[in-house]
Amino acid sequence: MKIHSLLAAVLTTLLAFAFLSLPVMAESQDNDARIILKAMSDYVSSQNTIKLTFDSDIEVITPQLEKIQFTNSGEMLLSRPDNMQAHRKGGYADVAFYFDGKTASVVDKHNNSYSQFEAPGSLDQLFELLRAGHGIALPGADLLLKKSFKTLMNGVLEAKHIGLGVIDGMKCEHLAFRNHDTDWQLWVEAGKSPIPRKLVITSKDINSAPQYTIRIKTWETNVKPAHDAFVFIPPVGAEKLDPNALIHLDELPQGAEEGGSP
Repeated sequence: MKIHSLLAAVLTTLLAFAFLSLPVMAESQDNDARIILKAMSDYVSSQNTIKLTFDSDIEVITPQLEKIQFTNSGEMLLSRPDNMQAHRKGGYADVAFYFDGKTASVVDKHNNSYSQFEAPGSLDQLFELLRAGHGIALPGADLLLKKSFKTLMNGVLEAKHIGLGVIDGMKCEHLAFRNHDTDWQLWVEAGKSPIPRKLVITSKDINSAPQYTIRIKTWETNVKPAHDAFVFIPPVGAEKLDPNALIHLDELPQGAEEGGSP
């Protein structure tokens, strides 16, 4: 009986210690996640030019509750404060995008058509404008904002530093965040160059919780763009369309109901 009583007392003490430690651990994880995210934001913001390539996956849920994934690859070159060129190609879209600080141009290479709209301002202002559509998605664009930390943390209910992971051979800090409608995870390269390497967004308000994933494959800074890198020249014979006419240029086939999105 004495041994049983002693074991019970020890177990009770250990459980009490564990429960008391949970808030401290949670607070530590939250602080670590915020610190790492802020370091990534500051690093990305400090780069005047960035050239990157990426792969992205988007999931849809069929009426039969089958989860289907569609994949794309792309590349982007941006020069702060107001120049960008991007290209995204998948099975259902081949889209190029140009921005010179005044005008944004979108090209549908599949159908040899293009559209333009006025967008005077910075890259941050452009990214906000593109949320409305205009025929091109910029996966993970929030990661490239000048002050991405504030935007990314907006609406965050919980933050965790999960630990370490490896993306394309690079050791990364694995972070997890919870919002009201979404959960999202971010892998940030460990070390002096905290590059965002992978982003996964899970839609919690859609049945079967579809996900959007983007993995940054290559990342270069201090690139010197060609003098005409952001100049748009319409393709030969291309038809000019109203900006809203290219709203369908998605990563999905026509008629598919999108599940996860960034």
